[in-house]
Amino acid sequence: MSSAPAVSRTLRSVAVLSDVHGVLPALDAVLAEPVVQTADRLVVSGDLAAGPMPVQTLDRLVGLGDRVVLIRGNADRELVSLARGEVDDVGDPIAPWAAAQLRPDQLDLLATLPYRVTLSVEGFGPVMFCHAVPDDDEQVVLVDTRLPRWAEVLAGLPDDVTTLVCGHTHMPFVRLAHRRLIVNPGSVGMPYGRAGAHWALLADGAVTLGRTMFDLAAVRAEIVAAGSPLAPAWVEEYLDEVASDAEAIEVFGPRDGRSSS
Repeated sequence: MSSAPAVSRTLRSVAVLSDVHGVLPALDAVLAEPVVQTADRLVVSGDLAAGPMPVQTLDRLVGLGDRVVLIRGNADRELVSLARGEVDDVGDPIAPWAAAQLRPDQLDLLATLPYRVTLSVEGFGPVMFCHAVPDDDEQVVLVDTRLPRWAEVLAGLPDDVTTLVCGHTHMPFVRLAHRRLIVNPGSVGMPYGRAGAHWALLADGAVTLGRTMFDLAAVRAEIVAAGSPLAPAWVEEYLDEVASDAEAIEVFGPRDGRSSS
């Protein structure tokens, strides 16, 4: 999988957002956070647009300019494949509609995004950012994934990369595995565990997990007004009734290999 070249300048702080899934109001709420506004760099670690407001969400992210680093997630790859007729079903009911909304320039953007990026962050050194794991955009690792599995995930990292930031599972956590710090900021647009838009900040050698609450009724109305016929059902499933972390881990757990051990 492709990597973007490492940025040579050491950054004082990096705000990390993941799994926006086309929920523009949630993204805007996080972008309004003072510490996010003042961060040296924003990294959005994949699954940007597969949701109810794909065009508007990508326009907002691109409009942030050079300050934002976008990473491709599995859902972004799938949108491109759907739009270009390479597949007709990816298991996400709203994805075919979202893919059909995207402009050619937006599809080209998603198709060329890197799968991983390494940035130098003050207090952390080189930090690798990816969507799921460094060499795959769909594999699952969780806060309670066993250490032998983490050893497999971390095996290819350069020795000087002692922090890995990933997303994909929509649940925030920070943990150590084999002397490396693992950070998952959770999901901006489709959270599991607790309501709100989740994100993380790397600054001064410490990780802060953030959660931004928003007016659910106003967000629901904005999403439905965006025009997807699936929007009401989507809002009910992912915003009105947020799955618990226990429910999500029960579903995701077998995918990290634990059932075969």
